[in-house]
Amino acid sequence: MIKKITILIAILLFTIGNVNAQEKLVVKANEKYKSYSFSPAIDIYTKVIEKGFVSADLLDKLANSYYYNADYKQAAEIYQRLVSEYESDVTAEQYFRYAQTLRTLGDYELSNSILKKFYDISSTGENASLSKDKVASFEDIKENTDKFKISKFQYNTIHNEFAPSFYNEGLLFSSDRDTGNLAKNRHTWNSRDFLDLYKVNADSTSLNKVVKLDKNINTRYHESTSAVTRDGSTMYFTRNNYKEGKKVEDSEGVVRLKIFRADFIDGMWTNITELPFNSDNYSVAHPALSRDEKTLYFASDMPGTYGLSDIYRTTINDDDTFSTPENLGGNINTDSRETFPYVSDEGVLYFSSDGHLGLGGLDVFATKIANNTLTGSIVNVGAPVNSNMDDFTFIFDSENRNGYFASNRKEGVGEDDIYAVVENEPLVLDCIQEITGTVRDKISNEILVGASIKVIDENNEEISSTIMSSNGVYNITLDCNKGNFVRAVVEGYVPSEKYLAKSNGEPQVVDFYLERDKVTAGMGDDLAKLLQLSTIYFDLNKFDIRPDAEIEIQKVIVAMEKFSSLKIKVNSHTDSRGKDAYNLWLSQKRAEATVNYMVSKGIDATRLQGEGFGETRLVNKCENGVPCTIKEHQLNRRSEFIIIE
Repeated sequence: MIKKITILIAILLFTIGNVNAQEKLVVKANEKYKSYSFSPAIDIYTKVIEKGFVSADLLDKLANSYYYNADYKQAAEIYQRLVSEYESDVTAEQYFRYAQTLRTLGDYELSNSILKKFYDISSTGENASLSKDKVASFEDIKENTDKFKISKFQYNTIHNEFAPSFYNEGLLFSSDRDTGNLAKNRHTWNSRDFLDLYKVNADSTSLNKVVKLDKNINTRYHESTSAVTRDGSTMYFTRNNYKEGKKVEDSEGVVRLKIFRADFIDGMWTNITELPFNSDNYSVAHPALSRDEKTLYFASDMPGTYGLSDIYRTTINDDDTFSTPENLGGNINTDSRETFPYVSDEGVLYFSSDGHLGLGGLDVFATKIANNTLTGSIVNVGAPVNSNMDDFTFIFDSENRNGYFASNRKEGVGEDDIYAVVENEPLVLDCIQEITGTVRDKISNEILVGASIKVIDENNEEISSTIMSSNGVYNITLDCNKGNFVRAVVEGYVPSEKYLAKSNGEPQVVDFYLERDKVTAGMGDDLAKLLQLSTIYFDLNKFDIRPDAEIEIQKVIVAMEKFSSLKIKVNSHTDSRGKDAYNLWLSQKRAEATVNYMVSKGIDATRLQGEGFGETRLVNKCENGVPCTIKEHQLNRRSEFIIIE
């Protein structure tokens, strides 16, 4: 009996010890996983599972480790096991990543069915609209097939080459071809040598040698993605976090990435400084410059990031300081990876992502930056740029319509290779431009509330329309990728329109001044009232034309120029103060002054008459002896424009 108890205790202690040992292995693997050391994590997770210790979390981390190490076959097998053994625990994110992995392997039918499960789960959650957009955009990928022609980069080797960037007449790129580092210095993400920056004249046979940048740039750690100003004087590049020759780890043992800036002086890169928003606790990497070189785009997993990495931007001030980094928002960034931004001279943001629906792995996407905003649709650039593997670091020369990108597709020479790209046909990208303005009567300047504003395309088809609001301003948007006509229409007026060529989406003000299609007036009508002019007033005891009256008379002149048969009689008046005879004389002088002014502006004198009526036609009660205010008397010192023919 004692022997049996001893055996049971021994078995129990062995089991407990074994469990504790596996728990320690899992803890160690999780540490590797958190530090992005996926290769060691895979080894540990696999051993633990082989010993029979399995959980949904363990399978998820193992599948993700394979996924981020681009071993999609193994990732799919583990995701499939996760889905079949722990179906009730599977999240929308895991379904989406499983579907993406299947697409990488070319199993589109199963991918679509898994994608449907992803949508079924997420459509009731917080990301419902985003999920629907992902599913809806699936067929749109086909529309961009063959927009580009690709060819292999002649300087690829059996090593890694990626991250091309334009530099003078050639390229900079990153490679691990010649680091000379020992195994202890290898990059734990993929167990490859650390990376350095190289330059080459990609378009000339006179330079057929790849040159490594000087030691001020390249260190014994990582140097990769770069962006150089047009004049070649300043470079931003990615480097591992290290100080005084030693790597710096965060609290979880991760060596983070940082962006550095360097100046090119006397043939050497110098003044190397890290950017102020770098951190020892998160990564900042993959710089890209806007066309005016006043905005720096980059990728980071800093606090506030939607997923594993997001794209941010910061303003480069005139004194070389930087604004607080701005996350580009949920239209660009997802709960997965968005990285490797590039901005073309046309204001198109290219980036890589495995969070937007693609052909598998990281795909290259594009969206238009319109008026510094990124609210347009996200377009997958399609095959052959995108494949069922990882496709990334896309750059594009808008003038020459060519560029480069990197991919780990199977037909490459090494693991990551650079490919040259030439555009066959432009991508179709959203470009939303806001147009505002007013619609007024050309003569009276009256705001025509209720005017209809239409956007007409170059085929004379109406795209959209709006009605001018009661505050006198209209607001409408149009597609600034192409030319459009903006047309104003009001009943009783001749329509007017303005052509707007394709643009970068900057808001524009377009005001319209419409002409009446006919003047509905008869003998004896006051043209000033028909045109809704302000009354022509005069100062006390004066008959000269005041500046405010001059503006209104100009409107009458425009009407007479428009309608050549129109004849006018100017009736002028005074208030009741002063003697009757004097007032009759003063009003006559006012009529003559008005007529003479119009004749001086080009109106034929035969079309004009003038008569003064003194105080005989008062518009209010202010007769002789009746007390009135100054304003009330002013109303009677006026000229009218009576139609006589």
